[in-house]
Amino acid sequence: MEFDVVIVGAGPAGLSAAIRCKQIDPDLNVVVLEKGSEVGAHILSGAVLDPVGLNALIPDWKDKGAPVKTAVTSDSFVVLGPAGSARIPNWPMPRLMSNPGNYIVSMGNVCRWLAEQAEELGVEIFPGMAASELVMEGDRVAGVVAGEMGKNPDGTPGPSYEPGMELRGKYVMIAEGVRGSLAKQLIEKYDLSAGHEPQKFGIGMKEIWEIDPAKHKEGTVVHTMGWPLGKNAGGGSFIYHAENNQVFIGFVVHLNYENPYLYPYAEFQRFKHHPAIAELLEGGKRVAYGARAISEGGWQSLPKMTVPGALLLGCSAGMVNVPRIKGNHNAMLSGIAAANAAAAAIAAGREGDELVEYEQDVRTGPIAHDLKRVRNVKPAWSRTGMVGSLMLGGMDMWVASLFNRNILRTWKHGKTDAAATRPAKNYRPIDYPKPDGKLSFDRLTNVAFSFTNHEESQPCHLKLKDPTVPIRVNLPEYAEPAQRYCPAGVYEVVEDKSVPEGARFVINFQNCVHCKTCDIKDPSQNIVWTTPQGGDGPNYPNM
Repeated sequence: MEFDVVIVGAGPAGLSAAIRCKQIDPDLNVVVLEKGSEVGAHILSGAVLDPVGLNALIPDWKDKGAPVKTAVTSDSFVVLGPAGSARIPNWPMPRLMSNPGNYIVSMGNVCRWLAEQAEELGVEIFPGMAASELVMEGDRVAGVVAGEMGKNPDGTPGPSYEPGMELRGKYVMIAEGVRGSLAKQLIEKYDLSAGHEPQKFGIGMKEIWEIDPAKHKEGTVVHTMGWPLGKNAGGGSFIYHAENNQVFIGFVVHLNYENPYLYPYAEFQRFKHHPAIAELLEGGKRVAYGARAISEGGWQSLPKMTVPGALLLGCSAGMVNVPRIKGNHNAMLSGIAAANAAAAAIAAGREGDELVEYEQDVRTGPIAHDLKRVRNVKPAWSRTGMVGSLMLGGMDMWVASLFNRNILRTWKHGKTDAAATRPAKNYRPIDYPKPDGKLSFDRLTNVAFSFTNHEESQPCHLKLKDPTVPIRVNLPEYAEPAQRYCPAGVYEVVEDKSVPEGARFVINFQNCVHCKTCDIKDPSQNIVWTTPQGGDGPNYPNM
């Protein structure tokens, strides 16, 4: 199948690109491939949306009924201790950190609405179509293979096998989100990270709660730092009071933590037992759960974003503003920039070349302005801890906001998150409290609230480069941290006296919520996340 533009991923970046292409030239033939069962099924974000991208894409979005209605009315940062808390005044913070004018949204619902706008313009959207391979013509990306289904567990064609089809385009836009499998292939094949800092990541876990209406304050935004992580890891929480008495509560752990015994999911569950949080949630019920990796490297980790015939959009490149805890606006802006470049090139009779205009736009336009000002906050946290980051990073942001220059210049990240993991012998196991089933829950119970499903007869999409490494290397050296860093209970070490090693490494791929943490944090870099057949994975309602 031949198209002008092939877009992989129906998130904010991909859908914005599709809409903008058709706004420029209604005759452009544009297709969007989405691996989720429907648009929005794999979208997970906080989210407080800065509408700058939406304003640029669809200025009359309010009149068109966009699900962007809950304006932020209250905004606070809080440092937690084990039993108490201290609010950080808003006045010392740079203006860019404030949220007036922003909206609490479900990005899943926003993407569903964007898909409707795209289809009205004539964009073809194919959900349940996982793009599993790149189609190459020499050094050029010419398209993707999508829709392969029905393989047996050993990879051979099963009785209901359907071969994938090639979807070719004059330009291919990769908008898979964080640590996408095709984006990873492109970055490695073309060495796009050369000369840039390694990408950094966090794991974000989120629950949606319906709470007592008497406690609900629509439009309230709260971010916390400190307990329970302390010095074990960087990170924090968000609490967003959305509409319909719902609260979006989430917890982020930076994945450059050193202690392999750290258990991010258990930290999240423990966090909800803080008196201030427990009081809010008591009497309510959790209605959804999910998890997703977050790109945190920022400006200095942006790879080269163009290759012949293809571009990296949004979080496929890593455009999250970490201190603002926002990336959707930049994802949308990147989609607009990509569409502008592609449409102009096609109008000029070009195809398959490198759209350097897109790279230039990202590195000199509003995305650069947003990311450059905050570029030292994440490395400052990694080097100096939470307090040091608040002081040094805050000072650097203030100067950058006022004078458009960073007094700290550009700090480096150094190690990858995988390389940051240290041997287990340097630490003691952490004793986490058992979940009570009211405020806190075990992983498998919570995974049921992600509505995840995988066809069990297909090949496991979580590949091991060397199947012996988990037991032979990771278990004695790092106490096999996959048992803990996975927020869905995919990985287990099971005692088995029938094998020489005395234990087996078990992969319960059916539980996978597609967060990509294993691909990022495995200290041996032995796990490779690949896409399962289309339509599988989580089915998030309004994440």
